[in-house]
Amino acid sequence: MSGQATPLSPTDLKRLHREWRRRSGQTLGLILDGVQNPYNVGAIMRSAAAYRVDRIWLVPPTVSPSHPKVAKTALGCERLVATEEVADGPAAVAAARSLGMTVVALELTGAAHPLWELPMTGDVCLVVGHEERGVHRSVLADVDHVGFLPQRGKVGSLNVAHSVTAGLYEVTRQGWSTALG
Repeated sequence: MSGQATPLSPTDLKRLHREWRRRSGQTLGLILDGVQNPYNVGAIMRSAAAYRVDRIWLVPPTVSPSHPKVAKTALGCERLVATEEVADGPAAVAAARSLGMTVVALELTGAAHPLWELPMTGDVCLVVGHEERGVHRSVLADVDHVGFLPQRGKVGSLNVAHSVTAGLYEVTRQGWSTALG
């Protein structure tokens, strides 16, 4: 058994995260394409802050981060991530591309590949859509890749906020794997 099974102190926790932050130079972005549930947006804001997302593009009718229910779930993290409202999904994709990001939609389509099979070692922007309707077709036609999160259970899909967290982890894992050789 390696290590001790005792919780880290706040100082040790900061050191641990600082070390991992230094291991990646990736720029991360998110496009929320019509995510309407404020609790989902709040949870996404919290994950975005945890994975150091640089910018979130909000496509109408995505709920605003200033909504009180977003703040309840985000626990202040909505202030830690830059957000920008855009006219539509293609405008958000163009904005991410202008920053040199590869744009990857998380969506269940016939053309989707398991997320870990997609090349995501550079700067990446993930796109997620409405809780029931998913990513708009106009956006799917414009992205670089479409990926999905394979599941073993009897449920067909994950909550959008959980999908974002898993997606951000996979992008970050790939970036760390490349950086560590």
